[in-house]
Amino acid sequence: MIRKLLVLLLVGLFSAALLLGFSAWKLDSALKQPLNLTQEQLLDVPAGATPTGTFNRLEADGVLDGAFWLRLYWRFNLEGQPLHSGEYRMTPGMTAQGLIGVWQRGEVVQYSLTLVEGWNFRQVRSALAKHEKIVQSLSGLSDSEVMEKLGHPDVFPEGRFFPDTYRFVRGMTDVEFLKKAYNRLDDVLAQEWSKRAADVPYTEPYQALIMASLVEKETGVPEERGQIAGVFVRRMKIGMLLQTDPTVIYGLGERYNGKLTRAHLKEANPYNTYMISGLPPTPIAMVGREAIHAALNPVPGSSLYFVARGDGSHIFSDNLDAHNAAVREYQIKRRADYRSSPAPVVKPLEDAAPPAEAPTEVPAEPAPDTAAPQSPQ
Repeated sequence: MIRKLLVLLLVGLFSAALLLGFSAWKLDSALKQPLNLTQEQLLDVPAGATPTGTFNRLEADGVLDGAFWLRLYWRFNLEGQPLHSGEYRMTPGMTAQGLIGVWQRGEVVQYSLTLVEGWNFRQVRSALAKHEKIVQSLSGLSDSEVMEKLGHPDVFPEGRFFPDTYRFVRGMTDVEFLKKAYNRLDDVLAQEWSKRAADVPYTEPYQALIMASLVEKETGVPEERGQIAGVFVRRMKIGMLLQTDPTVIYGLGERYNGKLTRAHLKEANPYNTYMISGLPPTPIAMVGREAIHAALNPVPGSSLYFVARGDGSHIFSDNLDAHNAAVREYQIKRRADYRSSPAPVVKPLEDAAPPAEAPTEVPAEPAPDTAAPQSPQ
């Protein structure tokens, strides 16, 4: 009996050793197998997906073999490790173990969308709607309905989103994207407000945001932002009209066709700073941190006017006589290559002349805030 028991024990141990060896070999083979791919593919892992289901799907699609062994590996070695939803890049030559490593590290494919400084909310919505990887839920809604979806029903959307390049994974909704940009603007505005100059003429951060949008639309030369803000702030302090063309263009909305005339400057609307005193009621575009900083820390000086040279920069003047001389030099006698900002040259304005007391030029080109939406870079 003892001999028989020993024989059975030896046979059992030998069988167990064979089974363990076979299992180890199968597991090693399953992990080291190259994925059956001839070109790069994206693996979409939806929210709530499990490693078991994903391995089974890959085996059914012929991408790998031995899903059973891979499931065992995950269960005994990675128990509790979450499988993050998103897209994972699978490339020819990648092994099953390499794919598992990508899952472990959560290396989901990221996409990006750039919101451009100076864009208006219509352009933001258009860019969002065109992005294939963003889940669309706002199409057909009015701007006010969009703000309700964001949890800010009483907020006007213009200028309330921060221009930046945002990265995200497939499945992000347009609502989630806009919330991120909205909160980012609030954070930046609060940070800059805390560092504002002592004598700026604003009672709340929103006024500084409005001013920043005027600065953003008036110059494409970063080092001029503080000077532009200085002109506007000095005008506000002495009760002088701001008289800035981008506000007129914004007030015209879709009626603006790239040509700004004297009749437009005399048209009454809440945004026409040739007619109203002080700031317009809302921002007219998205603004970057630099424009916000300039609005809150304007460069000291005595200039009250500026006019575009035609190369993107401006001439600043302290009095009307000097300004009118600059207007004659750079506006009335425009060169063929005149441009008001560092943008591609377009056909000069044909039917407008600068007003005698305008602090800025009458644009020779369509303003970005009413042009067709641009594709993010």
